[in-house]
Amino acid sequence: MMRYRALNAYLRERFGRKIYKLALDAGMTCPNRDGTLGTRGCIFCSHGGSGEFAVGQRETLAMQMEEARRIVSAKAKNAGYIAYFQSFTNTYAPVETLEALYRAAMEPDDVVALSIATRPDCIPEEVLRLLCRLNTWKPVWVELGLQTIHPASAAYIRRGYPLSCYEACVKRLRASGIEVITHMILGLPMETPRMMYETAAYIGQSGVQGIKLQLLHVLRDADLASDYQAGIFPTLTLEKYAELLGGCIRRLPEDLVIHRLTGDGAKKNLIAPLWSADKKWVLHAIHTYFEREDVRQGALFQKIL
Repeated sequence: MMRYRALNAYLRERFGRKIYKLALDAGMTCPNRDGTLGTRGCIFCSHGGSGEFAVGQRETLAMQMEEARRIVSAKAKNAGYIAYFQSFTNTYAPVETLEALYRAAMEPDDVVALSIATRPDCIPEEVLRLLCRLNTWKPVWVELGLQTIHPASAAYIRRGYPLSCYEACVKRLRASGIEVITHMILGLPMETPRMMYETAAYIGQSGVQGIKLQLLHVLRDADLASDYQAGIFPTLTLEKYAELLGGCIRRLPEDLVIHRLTGDGAKKNLIAPLWSADKKWVLHAIHTYFEREDVRQGALFQKIL
C-alpha cells in the first residue's frame, strides 16, 4: 500500500521510465549573499548554497552534465534525467544568461524536464516569460525555499522575504502553467510540532504540485553551527523526526508529490544530527514508523474552499 505519493513512482508514471536528477551548479549567487539583502546567506546554508551534491562548476555545463550522468548511469540503463539547477538562486542573473543555460541543459534528448531552485523574490516578469516559453518545450519546475510560514522563524533563518511574496509568486507561476515545488524544514529552533504542522497544511493548500521535506541539519560552514554549539537549540532525534514527518504527511493533499522525505548534508561537513548521514537506514526507520502508526497522506488534509 502506498502511504504517500512518492517522487520515484510519480516520475515513472509520468515519463514511463526511471528518472534521475542531474544536480548542476550554474555559478550564481543570491541576494542574501551579494549584499542586496545580506552577505552571509540563510543561517542554515553552507558555502555551497545548499548545493553540496551538485557536481560543481566545470569549464562548461555540458561537462557537468556528463559527469553527473556518469555518476548515476550505472544504476539504470535507458534512464531519463531532470536537469536540476540546485546551488544558490538559479534565476538570479540576466535573462539572456538564464536562457542560454536553461536551453543548453534541456537540449539533450534524455533530459525530460528542467528544475530550478530559486527564491520567490527573484522571478521578475521577463524571467517568468522565459520559463513559460521553455515550458512549452519540456516541463519546467520551480523550487521555492519557503521553509516555514512563521515570521519569527523566517527572521531567525534570515530568509529575507515575507510570506506574501511567496503567495504572490506561487499565484503567478501557477497562472502561467509552471509547476511549483516548495521546500520546508522540520526542526527549526523554537518551532513546536503544531507550528510545523501549520506550515505543512499551508503548503498543502497553497496550490503547489510538490513538496520537499527537509530535516534541519547543522553543517560546519553554516552560521547555524555557532548557535548549535552554544546550546541554543537541539537537533531532532530520528524517532521525533519520523513522528513530525508523519504529522506533516497526513496534512498534505493526496495528489501532492513528495519529492523528499528527509535530507542530509555532505558528511565531511555534517555536525548534527549524525544519524542523518545513513540515508538508507533513515528511510527504513521512517517507513517502519509510517507502517506502525498507519500514516496516510491526506488523512488530515482540510481543503479551504
